[in-house]
Amino acid sequence: MIYRKFQDLKLSALGMGAMRLPVIDGDDSRVDEEKTQAMVDLAMKQGVNYYDTAWGYHGGQSELVMGRALKKYPRNSFYLATKFPGYDLSNMDKVKEIFEKQLEKCGVDYFDFYLFHNVCEMNIDAYLDPKYGIFDYLMEQKKNGRIRHLGFSAHGSVEVMRRFLEAYGKEMEFCQIQLNYLDWEFQDAKEKVELVSGYSIPVWVMEPLRGGKLASLAKEDEEKLKALRPNEKIPAWAFRFLQSIPQVTMVLSGMSNMEQMEENIRTFEEDRPLNEEEMKTLLSIAHEMVGKIALPCTACHYCVSHCPQGLDIPNLLSLYNEHCFTGGGFIAPMALSAIPKDKWPSACIGCRSCEAVCPQQIKISEAMADFAGKLEG
Repeated sequence: MIYRKFQDLKLSALGMGAMRLPVIDGDDSRVDEEKTQAMVDLAMKQGVNYYDTAWGYHGGQSELVMGRALKKYPRNSFYLATKFPGYDLSNMDKVKEIFEKQLEKCGVDYFDFYLFHNVCEMNIDAYLDPKYGIFDYLMEQKKNGRIRHLGFSAHGSVEVMRRFLEAYGKEMEFCQIQLNYLDWEFQDAKEKVELVSGYSIPVWVMEPLRGGKLASLAKEDEEKLKALRPNEKIPAWAFRFLQSIPQVTMVLSGMSNMEQMEENIRTFEEDRPLNEEEMKTLLSIAHEMVGKIALPCTACHYCVSHCPQGLDIPNLLSLYNEHCFTGGGFIAPMALSAIPKDKWPSACIGCRSCEAVCPQQIKISEAMADFAGKLEG
């Protein structure tokens, strides 16, 4: 197992994410504890020492299951991370109640790593609002030794992350973002890495395989990669990409079965960062994958000045691209929840004034109608 230095700690470069644990009969809230225990046992045996869970994973069962699975091991033999569930605004005034319950659920006296969960457009104002006392309370728990290291995760835009860092950046010790070779440009992951680097904050990675989308590729793309590294398996390329980014300290993988666990552990037996040709090829594949689905908006904003509804069309098209590529998901609806309803894609009246000035000749009115339909569906 490869290890990374974080302050005075030696962390396994691969961490076990507990969002996609094996379940019974396809029911996400019924975790198969026997299989989960076997996976944790293998991970511990092979040197994985970082385990990431959260309040809402598996319908609230993840913290309970992981707490029981790790209970058989000495407390100083692993690092446990969980998060304050700010993705639900009704939790904002319950930080003390939730934190105490999390300690109880996990069966521990302290958390090695604790995060503000999912900083995004929807909750940034609440996270920054002192009336909830979230930051002050978590800092107090850190002072008391019940949080050893405090950080945050983010699915929001670069601008949202910048607001959070301007307020709390001096106290943040790590930042967890969605980072993979597909999102390096598609979701501005490169710019996010650069942003947190400016605060000397190391990067924790979530979604290294983009929810499994990067575990297999089109045949012609796989052949390109096989020509460069004949013995490298396709999922491993996503991890090698991350090994090529100096700011990355921790890579979390939400493994759902023993086969995935075994394969990922084999990958992390050694560092094999990409050379220039390999990096160029991989990013080219990502660009082509996105290009097959995403609309080619360049955010020139010509359309905005011609929209009688005052819609932020480039932003809406960016969210539309994400929603289409992912096949749904929570990111676009989450971002839209912070925008007034009269600025949603459903507000488009189909006048096509925007299309008359679009250099890319995008059929914007059709995209807005489709986006609105997908959101309603």
